[in-house]
Amino acid sequence: MGAGKSTVGARVAELTARPFVDLDRLIERRHGPIPELFERGEPEFRQIEEGILAEALVGPDAVIALGGGAVLSPLNRERLRARAFTVFLDVDVEAAWERVRGSDRPLARREDDFRRLYTSRQEVYAGAADAAARDADGVLLAGLAVELGARAAPTGPAEVIADGSVLELHPAPVAGPVHRLPSGEAAKALAVVERLWAELAFGRDGTVVAFGGGCTTDVAGFVAATYLRGVPWIAVPTTLTGQVDAAIGGKTGINTADGKNLAGAFHFPEQVVIDPDLLATLPAAERRAGMAEVVKTGLLAGRPVWELPEEEMIRACAAYKAGVVLSDPYETEGRRAWLNLGHTFAHALEAGSGYRVSHGEAVALGLLAALRLSGQPTDAVEELLRPEPVEADLDAAWAALKRDKKGEGVFVLLEAPGKPVVTTVADADARAALAAVVR
Repeated sequence: MGAGKSTVGARVAELTARPFVDLDRLIERRHGPIPELFERGEPEFRQIEEGILAEALVGPDAVIALGGGAVLSPLNRERLRARAFTVFLDVDVEAAWERVRGSDRPLARREDDFRRLYTSRQEVYAGAADAAARDADGVLLAGLAVELGARAAPTGPAEVIADGSVLELHPAPVAGPVHRLPSGEAAKALAVVERLWAELAFGRDGTVVAFGGGCTTDVAGFVAATYLRGVPWIAVPTTLTGQVDAAIGGKTGINTADGKNLAGAFHFPEQVVIDPDLLATLPAAERRAGMAEVVKTGLLAGRPVWELPEEEMIRACAAYKAGVVLSDPYETEGRRAWLNLGHTFAHALEAGSGYRVSHGEAVALGLLAALRLSGQPTDAVEELLRPEPVEADLDAAWAALKRDKKGEGVFVLLEAPGKPVVTTVADADARAALAAVVR
């Protein structure tokens, strides 16, 4: 009681585009006020609660706010284990009591009784939950096993696939054999994948640990998806781009002769470990690249996340992406395509420059092009990222854009900050927007 389950649950439902079910409110609509049900006896109320929860769990995927005592039932706990990802919304007893004091809740009449109840339930709450959180962002991060300040924790033998330049600055995150990768897009080549397939020496009980930036997590995740028909992996991103975007969401891939990320798989990591301290050694150019993804996220979310302190900024961006991914895990519903804001142009610029243009620089210019097509202000991009047109072969870039994996003529634009839309754009307009960022 008083943990904020209804408020947080409604927000998580909104961010993941799922229905919201408040179990207590549903019980009241079906059976009358909860205080009156308690007057007839708590056992009868708990039996009603079990039935309503069973219905909710077999319905469409939803966010369900449980009553404070729902997990006391062994039957409910069994059903939750089988059908749900359960989060313990942690709150201190003082805050909970302040929220419920003076209400008509049957179990919140006296403070000393409330405190005893709080203490007595902590163990069962922790045992019933798959994760704990304190707010909506925490719930979203838990849903994709994204952890700030944690350590990589493989359950069996592990081998590390790491950017060689990162290993010069930081020790590998776990013990075990280490496989070095070249930095940047050079890592995302089939020859590199074939080498890693040959070098890995564990069975299906092993775990790949990816340690590096977005290119490292892309290729290491792809290797994990394809080695022995799929093994678990853990992402430990070491760049701002990786921590706010690239390592989250289970997309893995390598480049082919025809374009970027054209061979890949959805293979969700068992854990994404975000350590902002790793960014202390990040070169300025890599930080700017990450800020391009931060600006993209802020435009999609409709809030200036770039104004937050760094750790809060990373957490907010990671949570936003987690919410979109949870709403559309395999990019079949359209929402996950939002995350490609600016990237259709960016990938074309990279290809048209022979990959001499960095990903971050390309994303900044791609955002500029997308905002211009959207008729939206470009201030945030221009003031924070300061992109300048780049040297690239316009015809080659246009050819790459036309064969983009997201579909010919399909772009993510903004109707307004926080209101992305997937739409088509006439070739003449798209080519003009591309030409404006090429010199």
